Amino acid sequence: MWVRDFLATHPVFTVGDFQQAHREQGSANVQTFNSLLAYHVRQGNIVRIRRGLLAAVPYGYTPETVPVDPFLVTMGLSDDAVVAFHAALQFHGRAHTIHNRYQYLTAARRRPFTFRGQDFVPVTGGVPGWHTGIDHGVVEERNAGGTVRVTTLERTLVDVISLPQFGGGWEEVFMSLDSIEFLDVDRVVEDAVRRDSLTVARTGFYLETRKGDLPIEEIHLAALQERSPRQPSYMGPGRQRGGRLVKRWNLVVPGAILDRTWEEPG
Repeated sequence: MWVRDFLATHPVFTVGDFQQAHREQGSANVQTFNSLLAYHVRQGNIVRIRRGLLAAVPYGYTPETVPVDPFLVTMGLSDDAVVAFHAALQFHGRAHTIHNRYQYLTAARRRPFTFRGQDFVPVTGGVPGWHTGIDHGVVEERNAGGTVRVTTLERTLVDVISLPQFGGGWEEVFMSLDSIEFLDVDRVVEDAVRRDSLTVARTGFYLETRKGDLPIEEIHLAALQERSPRQPSYMGPGRQRGGRLVKRWNLVVPGAILDRTWEEPG
Protein backbone atom coordinates (compact mmCIF):
# COMPACT_ATOMS: atom_id res chain seq x y z
CA MET A 1 0.00 0.00 0.00
CA TRP A 2 1.31 3.46 -0.87
CA VAL A 3 0.82 4.75 2.68
CA ARG A 4 3.36 2.27 4.04
CA ASP A 5 5.93 3.34 1.45
CA PHE A 6 5.21 7.01 2.13
CA LEU A 7 5.69 6.64 5.89
CA ALA A 8 8.92 4.71 5.36
CA THR A 9 10.44 7.66 3.51
CA HIS A 10 8.83 10.57 5.40
CA PRO A 11 9.70 10.41 9.11
CA VAL A 12 8.21 13.89 9.61
CA PHE A 13 5.72 15.37 7.15
CA THR A 14 2.96 17.89 6.74
CA VAL A 15 -0.68 17.18 6.01
CA GLY A 16 -0.02 18.81 2.64
CA ASP A 17 2.74 16.29 1.89
CA PHE A 18 0.40 13.40 2.70
CA GLN A 19 -2.43 14.90 0.69
CA GLN A 20 -0.18 15.37 -2.35
CA ALA A 21 0.87 11.72 -2.18
CA HIS A 22 -2.81 10.77 -1.95
CA ARG A 23 -3.59 12.77 -5.08
CA GLU A 24 -0.77 11.06 -6.93
CA GLN A 25 -2.62 7.80 -6.39
CA GLY A 26 -5.43 9.19 -8.51
CA SER A 27 -7.79 10.33 -5.78
CA ALA A 28 -8.67 13.94 -5.04
CA ASN A 29 -11.63 13.23 -2.77
CA VAL A 30 -11.15 15.25 0.41
CA GLN A 31 -13.48 13.09 2.50
CA THR A 32 -11.59 9.94 1.50
CA PHE A 33 -8.30 11.62 2.36
CA ASN A 34 -9.51 12.77 5.79
CA SER A 35 -10.82 9.29 6.56
CA LEU A 36 -7.52 7.69 5.50
CA LEU A 37 -5.47 10.06 7.65
CA ALA A 38 -7.73 9.58 10.67
CA TYR A 39 -7.55 5.81 10.25
CA HIS A 40 -3.76 5.72 10.35
CA VAL A 41 -3.68 8.03 13.36
CA ARG A 42 -6.10 5.68 15.19
CA GLN A 43 -4.02 2.67 14.18
CA GLY A 44 -0.94 4.28 15.70
CA ASN A 45 0.92 4.55 12.39
CA ILE A 46 1.05 8.34 12.60
CA VAL A 47 1.52 10.68 15.56
CA ARG A 48 0.45 14.31 15.54
CA ILE A 49 3.17 16.82 16.43
CA ARG A 50 1.01 19.90 16.04
CA ARG A 51 -1.75 21.03 13.72
CA GLY A 52 -0.72 20.20 10.18
CA LEU A 53 2.53 18.44 11.18
CA LEU A 54 2.85 14.69 11.67
CA ALA A 55 5.42 11.95 12.20
CA ALA A 56 5.56 8.34 11.04
CA VAL A 57 5.54 5.57 13.65
CA PRO A 58 7.77 2.71 12.39
CA TYR A 59 7.15 -0.92 13.28
CA GLY A 60 8.17 -1.66 16.86
CA TYR A 61 7.22 1.76 18.18
CA THR A 62 4.05 3.33 19.51
CA PRO A 63 2.97 6.97 19.15
CA GLU A 64 4.16 7.49 22.71
CA THR A 65 7.60 5.93 22.30
CA VAL A 66 8.62 6.82 18.75
CA PRO A 67 11.64 9.15 18.67
CA VAL A 68 10.92 12.25 16.60
CA ASP A 69 13.97 14.10 15.34
CA PRO A 70 13.75 17.77 16.42
CA PHE A 71 15.65 19.01 13.36
CA LEU A 72 13.10 17.39 11.06
CA VAL A 73 10.32 18.89 13.17
CA THR A 74 11.89 22.29 12.56
CA MET A 75 11.75 21.73 8.81
CA GLY A 76 8.00 21.24 9.02
CA LEU A 77 7.34 24.52 10.81
CA SER A 78 7.82 26.76 7.77
CA ASP A 79 8.59 26.26 4.09
CA ASP A 80 11.73 28.39 4.46
CA ALA A 81 12.86 27.15 7.89
CA VAL A 82 16.64 26.99 8.47
CA VAL A 83 18.17 25.55 11.63
CA ALA A 84 20.42 28.23 13.12
CA PHE A 85 22.32 29.58 16.13
CA HIS A 86 22.81 27.13 19.01
CA ALA A 87 20.62 24.56 17.27
CA ALA A 88 22.99 24.71 14.29
CA LEU A 89 25.96 24.20 16.62
CA GLN A 90 24.20 21.10 17.92
CA PHE A 91 23.47 19.87 14.43
CA HIS A 92 27.14 20.23 13.46
CA GLY A 93 28.20 18.50 16.67
CA ARG A 94 29.91 21.59 18.07
CA ALA A 95 27.66 22.65 20.93
CA HIS A 96 29.38 22.48 24.30
CA THR A 97 26.05 21.93 26.04
CA ILE A 98 23.03 20.14 24.57
CA HIS A 99 19.91 22.29 24.78
CA ASN A 100 16.26 21.45 24.24
CA ARG A 101 15.80 24.77 22.45
CA TYR A 102 15.85 24.78 18.67
CA GLN A 103 16.11 28.14 16.91
CA TYR A 104 15.30 28.44 13.25
CA LEU A 105 15.35 31.28 10.75
CA THR A 106 12.18 32.08 8.84
CA ALA A 107 10.63 35.02 7.04
CA ALA A 108 7.18 33.76 8.00
CA ARG A 109 5.29 34.81 11.12
CA ARG A 110 5.51 31.88 13.50
CA ARG A 111 5.06 31.45 17.21
CA PRO A 112 7.26 29.37 19.49
CA PHE A 113 5.83 26.03 20.48
CA THR A 114 6.85 23.04 22.59
CA PHE A 115 6.78 19.37 21.71
CA ARG A 116 7.89 16.71 24.19
CA GLY A 117 9.82 19.23 26.26
CA GLN A 118 11.62 20.70 23.26
CA ASP A 119 11.14 24.37 22.45
CA PHE A 120 11.08 25.50 18.82
CA VAL A 121 11.86 29.19 18.49
CA PRO A 122 11.50 31.19 15.26
CA VAL A 123 14.00 33.98 14.62
CA THR A 124 13.10 36.57 12.01
CA GLY A 125 14.71 39.67 10.54
CA GLY A 126 12.89 41.72 13.16
CA VAL A 127 15.34 40.73 15.86
CA PRO A 128 17.61 43.67 16.75
CA GLY A 129 21.18 43.01 15.68
CA TRP A 130 20.32 40.52 12.98
CA HIS A 131 21.48 42.15 9.78
CA THR A 132 21.37 39.26 7.37
CA GLY A 133 18.79 37.09 5.67
CA ILE A 134 18.22 33.40 5.16
CA ASP A 135 19.40 33.24 1.56
CA HIS A 136 23.10 32.59 2.09
CA GLY A 137 25.33 30.35 4.13
CA VAL A 138 22.81 27.49 4.13
CA VAL A 139 23.37 23.84 3.27
CA GLU A 140 21.09 20.83 3.02
CA GLU A 141 22.13 17.76 4.99
CA ARG A 142 20.59 14.32 5.39
CA ASN A 143 19.53 13.55 8.92
CA ALA A 144 17.36 10.87 10.54
CA GLY A 145 15.89 9.83 7.21
CA GLY A 146 15.05 13.35 6.07
CA THR A 147 16.71 16.53 4.86
CA VAL A 148 17.61 19.48 7.06
CA ARG A 149 18.45 23.02 5.94
CA VAL A 150 21.02 24.43 8.34
CA THR A 151 23.42 27.35 8.44
CA THR A 152 27.02 26.45 7.63
CA LEU A 153 29.52 26.31 10.45
CA GLU A 154 31.07 29.54 9.11
CA ARG A 155 27.80 31.44 9.14
CA THR A 156 26.81 29.91 12.47
CA LEU A 157 29.99 31.28 14.03
CA VAL A 158 29.13 34.82 12.93
CA ASP A 159 25.46 34.41 13.90
CA VAL A 160 26.15 33.40 17.51
CA ILE A 161 28.82 36.10 17.86
CA SER A 162 26.34 38.65 16.52
CA LEU A 163 23.50 37.44 18.75
CA PRO A 164 25.07 35.50 21.65
CA GLN A 165 21.72 35.27 23.43
CA PHE A 166 20.72 32.75 20.76
CA GLY A 167 23.96 30.86 21.28
CA GLY A 168 23.50 30.28 24.99
CA GLY A 169 25.50 33.26 26.24
CA TRP A 170 29.17 34.17 25.81
CA GLU A 171 30.65 31.28 27.78
CA GLU A 172 28.64 28.69 25.84
CA VAL A 173 29.41 30.43 22.55
CA PHE A 174 33.17 30.49 23.11
CA MET A 175 33.36 26.96 24.48
CA SER A 176 31.35 25.69 21.53
CA LEU A 177 33.32 27.59 18.90
CA ASP A 178 36.60 26.49 20.47
CA SER A 179 35.75 22.89 19.51
CA ILE A 180 35.81 23.74 15.78
CA GLU A 181 38.88 22.19 14.18
CA PHE A 182 38.59 23.65 10.68
CA LEU A 183 36.87 26.65 9.08
CA ASP A 184 36.78 28.33 5.70
CA VAL A 185 38.04 31.59 7.18
CA ASP A 186 37.47 33.48 3.93
CA ARG A 187 33.76 32.75 4.22
CA VAL A 188 33.69 33.79 7.87
CA VAL A 189 35.20 37.16 6.95
CA GLU A 190 32.87 37.60 3.96
CA ASP A 191 29.88 36.97 6.19
CA ALA A 192 31.08 39.13 9.08
CA VAL A 193 31.69 42.24 6.96
CA ARG A 194 28.04 42.13 5.88
CA ARG A 195 27.06 42.80 9.50
CA ASP A 196 27.35 45.77 11.82
CA SER A 197 30.75 47.01 12.99
CA LEU A 198 30.32 45.52 16.47
CA THR A 199 29.81 42.05 15.02
CA VAL A 200 32.87 42.58 12.83
CA ALA A 201 34.99 43.50 15.85
CA ARG A 202 33.71 40.57 17.91
CA THR A 203 34.47 38.20 15.04
CA GLY A 204 37.96 39.62 14.61
CA PHE A 205 38.63 39.38 18.33
CA TYR A 206 37.53 35.75 18.41
CA LEU A 207 39.47 34.72 15.30
CA GLU A 208 42.60 36.33 16.69
CA THR A 209 42.35 34.06 19.73
CA ARG A 210 42.34 31.04 17.38
CA LYS A 211 45.16 32.18 15.12
CA GLY A 212 47.43 29.39 16.26
CA ASP A 213 45.11 26.47 15.51
CA LEU A 214 42.93 27.61 12.58
CA PRO A 215 44.07 28.75 9.10
CA ILE A 216 43.75 32.42 10.05
CA GLU A 217 46.10 34.84 8.35
CA GLU A 218 46.84 38.48 9.01
CA ILE A 219 44.96 39.45 5.84
CA HIS A 220 41.77 38.08 7.40
CA LEU A 221 42.23 40.06 10.60
CA ALA A 222 43.19 43.22 8.72
CA ALA A 223 39.99 43.07 6.65
CA LEU A 224 37.95 42.86 9.84
CA GLN A 225 39.95 45.51 11.68
CA GLU A 226 39.29 47.95 8.84
CA ARG A 227 35.53 47.66 9.45
CA SER A 228 35.60 47.64 13.24
CA PRO A 229 34.12 50.50 15.31
CA ARG A 230 36.00 53.80 15.24
CA GLN A 231 35.21 54.40 18.89
CA PRO A 232 35.54 51.95 21.79
CA SER A 233 32.47 49.70 22.01
CA TYR A 234 31.35 47.28 24.68
CA MET A 235 31.35 43.64 23.64
CA GLY A 236 28.16 42.93 25.51
CA PRO A 237 25.04 44.94 26.22
CA GLY A 238 25.61 47.91 28.49
CA ARG A 239 28.76 48.74 30.41
CA GLN A 240 30.11 45.61 31.98
CA ARG A 241 32.32 45.81 35.04
CA GLY A 242 35.81 44.42 34.70
CA GLY A 243 35.98 44.99 30.98
CA ARG A 244 39.29 45.84 29.34
CA LEU A 245 39.88 47.60 26.04
CA VAL A 246 41.40 45.54 23.25
CA LYS A 247 42.77 48.37 21.14
CA ARG A 248 43.01 46.55 17.84
CA TRP A 249 39.27 45.97 17.81
CA ASN A 250 38.18 49.01 19.83
CA LEU A 251 36.35 46.47 21.91
CA VAL A 252 35.83 46.51 25.67
CA VAL A 253 35.86 42.82 26.51
CA PRO A 254 34.70 41.38 29.86
CA GLY A 255 37.54 40.07 31.95
CA ALA A 256 35.95 36.61 32.16
CA ILE A 257 36.26 36.28 28.38
CA LEU A 258 39.78 37.70 28.17
CA ASP A 259 40.93 35.40 30.97
CA ARG A 260 38.77 32.48 29.78
CA THR A 261 37.79 31.80 33.37
CA TRP A 262 35.75 28.76 32.30
CA GLU A 263 39.04 26.99 31.52
CA GLU A 264 40.17 27.25 35.13
CA PRO A 265 40.23 23.91 36.99
CA GLY A 266 37.24 23.37 39.22
